[in-house]
Amino acid sequence: MNFARDVVDAADPSALALVERARDGRRREWRFAEVAEGAARLAGWMRARGVGRGDVVMTLVGNRPEWVMAMVACFRLGAVVLPCPEQLRPTDLARSVGVVSPTLVLADPRNRATLEAAALGCPVAYVDESGLFDGPDVAEAVTLRPLDPCLLTFTSGTAGEPKAVLHGQRYLAGQAVQAEHWLAPARGDLVWCTAASGWSKSARNVFIAPWLRGAAALLHDARFDPAARLELVERERVAVLCMAPTEYRVIAARVPLRAAPALRGLVSAGEALNPEVLRIWQQATGLPIRDGYGQTETGQLTGMPAGGEIRPGSMGRALPGTRLWIEDGELVADPATVPTFFLGYLGADGGGEAPGGPWRTGDRVREDADGFLFFEGRTDDVIISAGYRIGPFEVESALVEHPAVAEAAVVAAPDAERGSVVRAVVVLRSGFTGTPELARELQEHTKAATAPYKYPRVVEWADELPKTASGKVRRAVLRDSG
Repeated sequence: MNFARDVVDAADPSALALVERARDGRRREWRFAEVAEGAARLAGWMRARGVGRGDVVMTLVGNRPEWVMAMVACFRLGAVVLPCPEQLRPTDLARSVGVVSPTLVLADPRNRATLEAAALGCPVAYVDESGLFDGPDVAEAVTLRPLDPCLLTFTSGTAGEPKAVLHGQRYLAGQAVQAEHWLAPARGDLVWCTAASGWSKSARNVFIAPWLRGAAALLHDARFDPAARLELVERERVAVLCMAPTEYRVIAARVPLRAAPALRGLVSAGEALNPEVLRIWQQATGLPIRDGYGQTETGQLTGMPAGGEIRPGSMGRALPGTRLWIEDGELVADPATVPTFFLGYLGADGGGEAPGGPWRTGDRVREDADGFLFFEGRTDDVIISAGYRIGPFEVESALVEHPAVAEAAVVAAPDAERGSVVRAVVVLRSGFTGTPELARELQEHTKAATAPYKYPRVVEWADELPKTASGKVRRAVLRDSG
């Protein structure tokens, strides 16, 4: 198997693969012939610089065709690609490099300052350099096995540092299940998954799942703007729109909704959508938002099927062939039935093969009499904000680096638009006073220390943190007091 050969090279060369809407307003259509050639020449360029099967290539590129071709070039060589979101800070990037030891970093030139500050100690190439996509060498696609490594993505990190999740080649082919039964584009459709490059959902739904169904992908390399989002859906005649729950919430709250002429499917994943948002979208567009569920380690496990019964608030049923059950309130999966299940973790702290036996998701889920599943919350303390999964440990670590902070605990606080936001309860060192000015200073400090979406939007002061007898912070008490 090889995704580059079996899907990209095998497609009709003249068929539409990508519609590019660049940050500067440019628009360009890319045919499969152009994508295949650009990826093959980039693969040749990388091979000449020592990249081969099993080597890790990190990308730090926005939602641009160059990112897609870099991914396909890695698939072509059998290299392992680690797409990173552009929001990462130098400390995030340095930590990732320390875990995965990339042979090469491919980056957007707009991220040059961040990469230079990270001082990664490995070769970095920028996608605007001459010869990357139009060089003389064309690499042939190697033959790969389902369990050969393919893709790396990082978890959010709940009890410690984020873990590097390693997927095999089967992860790519395995997307056919959710592509058919949940995303569900038709051949020739235009699909827009708005997730930024580097996130788990973007790796599978921006272009992999659409191409498996014979559809094209829209790439929009710009910040989220509610009005612009709807205008672009109409102008580009998007057929299937895949957005984060927060994006659906914000658009419903800030922009008058209307039906789009070509739009036939709305899907969402990452966290539950409240009934009022679902009602507003369906009333305005005539379309239900079909929810789905998955994890970094598992890929997608459930989905509300296209054309089937819709249960508001449900994340659907298990995808065909996937065996799920609930044990003591927690959703559990049989890895043998999950074609996109991961191979294991990388790194000294989380290294090793994927655990054998049932996979405990750590999510509390209930099931109704008809098998529809409803997400109730995490069994651990992960915060889901605007679709981002944020581990409290990382935010707490950033806060306690500030000279004013003695201790800090981070929990979720409810928010009408983002679902939840990060709430920090801070114990100050002697000589410091909790003021609005200090709260803003801690927020800016956290933004500088880690990815900006992780900063605490709510900062509160406490004389001490509630703890167990063994000294562990009782976050449940903090959540209940918020």
